[in-house]
Amino acid sequence: MNLLEDIKNAIDNMEPELTAELVGKAEESGIAPMDIVEKGLIPGIQIVGEKFKSFEYFLPEVIMAAKAFKTGFEIILPKLLEAGYEPKGKILIGTVAGDNHDIGKNIVIALLRGNGYDVHDAGVDVPPDKFVQLVREVKPDVIGMSALLTTTMAQMRDTISAIQKAGLRDSVKIIVGGSCLSSEFALKIGADGYGEDAPEAVALVEKLLSA
Repeated sequence: MNLLEDIKNAIDNMEPELTAELVGKAEESGIAPMDIVEKGLIPGIQIVGEKFKSFEYFLPEVIMAAKAFKTGFEIILPKLLEAGYEPKGKILIGTVAGDNHDIGKNIVIALLRGNGYDVHDAGVDVPPDKFVQLVREVKPDVIGMSALLTTTMAQMRDTISAIQKAGLRDSVKIIVGGSCLSSEFALKIGADGYGEDAPEAVALVEKLLSA
């Protein structure tokens, strides 16, 4: 039995409990924690991201697959930290004030974690001053803001302004996402980029941090 292949398939098949069981077995069998992540968990969630982008999977499937990935990753994380695991970057992500939608945000978080990033979830309905506070505490490389409602789009501009006034803007990249947004809007409010969907948001983070 190839445990790493089975972990990958369990995530693709949206099976959180099986993923957790297989990660535990892989750990017990002596497979290196990083191999479990890089050859099992990450390939699984990447397949899901590709299927989502090609419309083979939709939100319910991605949500369950993301739960499977998170369940497995949390089991192996203590061992990763003991082994000196270093994430590719630190991301702070939240849905702006007045908006309680979190499905898109959660998918982006899952894919970012699946691609090796340390992600801090700020939650939903996050006001500008809370973003500022979290930037100081978390010290992220990238801030991601999500909005699904046109009525809350202005909160993104206000949040960027608050980060600027706090003297923190130069220390972070800022990306925005949501079905009501566009690249033009992102540019207008002073963001560094716009992710049309979760896979594009991951690609944007990769691009910004490699620049």
